[in-house]
Amino acid sequence: MFVIRTISREKSIPRPHTSFNPCSFYSKLRELYAFEFPSSVSPSPPEPKPRSNKPPKPRYKPPSSLDLGDKKPRRSNLPFDFQYSYTETSPSVRPIGLREPKYSPFGPGRLDRKWTGVCAPAVDPKATSVEGMEDPRLEEKRRVMRENLQGEPLTGAERKALVEKCQKNKTKRQINLGRDGLTHNMLNDIHNHWKHGEAVRIKCLGVPTVDMKNVCTQLEDKTFGKIIHRHGGLLVLYRGRNYNPKKRPFIPLMLWRPHEPIYPRLIKTTIDGLSIDETKEMRKKGLAVPALTKLAKNGYYGSLVPMVRDAFLSCELVRIDCKGLERSDYKKIGCKLRDLVPCILVTFDKEQIVVWRGKDYQPLDIGYLTVRETFDDVDGNTGCVDDKVVMEM
Repeated sequence: MFVIRTISREKSIPRPHTSFNPCSFYSKLRELYAFEFPSSVSPSPPEPKPRSNKPPKPRYKPPSSLDLGDKKPRRSNLPFDFQYSYTETSPSVRPIGLREPKYSPFGPGRLDRKWTGVCAPAVDPKATSVEGMEDPRLEEKRRVMRENLQGEPLTGAERKALVEKCQKNKTKRQINLGRDGLTHNMLNDIHNHWKHGEAVRIKCLGVPTVDMKNVCTQLEDKTFGKIIHRHGGLLVLYRGRNYNPKKRPFIPLMLWRPHEPIYPRLIKTTIDGLSIDETKEMRKKGLAVPALTKLAKNGYYGSLVPMVRDAFLSCELVRIDCKGLERSDYKKIGCKLRDLVPCILVTFDKEQIVVWRGKDYQPLDIGYLTVRETFDDVDGNTGCVDDKVVMEM
């Protein structure tokens, strides 16, 4: 312990004092080796970036058909009211309520027409009289547009050539008209088919075929074309001589199917002119009557109205078997029979349509549409195609 203490207390040897100048050392290194300190050792302050007046980039938004931005609503010059279905909607029957608010199926702000819950009228919907008829100016405008597009009528040879082009073995282009009838978006499909050919084949099946006359009328009225051939539910719709696909009318598309409004009940608690007991007895009796016919699903029902009229000559109650059909389908069929025969609806129970001719039944002497229709040209030459051609269609 004593030795260690003496050693530690010894006076330390002084070292020669040398002054260190970093500037001179840096200059020598630079002169000899061209050495530069890295930026991490001697960082320089970052230069401030100049502020740009460029607006910030907007955030990404996925595309949407409902987002119009600054686009103005489109305008359509078609002179008729826009409806979801033109053949399955009767203007004579007024709805008693709506199932949803009045949301336009064309999208918010996409069309300059207001949606009333049933249709988008071509004129101002604020009318003074609800029971008023259609504006005669619209009907006159449709007639003028149809005449301008059709031009001179077709000859028998031209009509036959167009019908032969629309056969199944010649073309696969076809428009199917089903239970919803002639819908609004189907008008756009017809014009798309008219780009590739002068005529288009339309196959009608289901509920609308009960009243084929109405289907043909609505097709010609809404498309401004002309039906040049009809056999059963098969139609050939001609576009016209002066039709130009580049000048086709603007048809806004419905983005969704609107809910049907609420209509009055088809079957009442008691039939008009009968008591409650008589109504119950008639319903039991009607379900026991032999069926006049059995309707197939998505079939052709064009001969149903004359069948019911003929059956009423011998019996007062008629039953139609509708097993396998949708309930909404045979309800629509019953509604059409009520207006076309005419008759009184008794019941829809057990998937049956039972109709009553009424107390004072008078058979109507009204002509109805035949299964096959012929067309004549100006010279009197028949434009009906051969039976072989009809069978191939």
